This record gives sequence, structure tokens and C-alpha cells, in this order.
Amino acid sequence: MPLYEHVMIARQDLSNAQAEGLVEHFSTVLADNGGKVVDSEYWGVKTMAYKINKNRKGHYAFLKTDAPSDAVQEMERLMRLHDDVMRVLTIKVKEHDEGPSIQMQKKDERDNRRERRDR
Repeated sequence: MPLYEHVMIARQDLSNAQAEGLVEHFSTVLADNGGKVVDSEYWGVKTMAYKINKNRKGHYAFLKTDAPSDAVQEMERLMRLHDDVMRVLTIKVKEHDEGPSIQMQKKDERDNRRERRDR
């Protein structure tokens, strides 16, 4: 089955438990349609670059899934209809990265860029 990564932004006035409950709800929708969630991460409340529906912040969640395209389309459709979900991004990937996503890594771990040289 194809592999997908999803990022969902929920309204800021939800509690952490409600936001994680949304992730579980959409995971069961995916499972009911023949897919499975490989990994999920709750990134917390983050400030957005611009306002969405008069909200400056949102609960971010990240899902790695292994599901047929019909299941993903149904999950996205239900996400877009849900009042608490503001944005959804789905990307098809060839393989899932091992370990935590870049958002969950410590700054020291992900700051392995080279030093700038003088030109």
C-alpha cells in the first residue's frame, strides 16, 4: 500500500486531550477503510505565520500512514468537514523516516549544518 504523511492543524481553543482525540478519531476512520497509522506525533500548540479563521495559533499533529488512496481520501474529506480542523496537508512518500520527525528532535540534534565559510 502507498505511504503517506499528514499534518493537521486544529483550533487553538481545544484542550490537548481533545486535539489528541481528533488524531485518534481520524486514525479509526483510516483503519475502518483498510489503512493503518504507522506513527503519530502531537506537536503541541504553535504560532502560525498568518491567521486562519481568526486564529493565530493551532494544535499541530503529524501522522504517518500506510493506506489505500480511497481510505486517505475519505479521511481527508472528513477532516475538511470537521469544525475543529483548520488545515490538512497530505504528502505521498516513498518510505517513512525512522525516529522522530524534525519538529520533535532537539535543536542540538537537528543543527548539523555546516559552518559558513568566508567568501
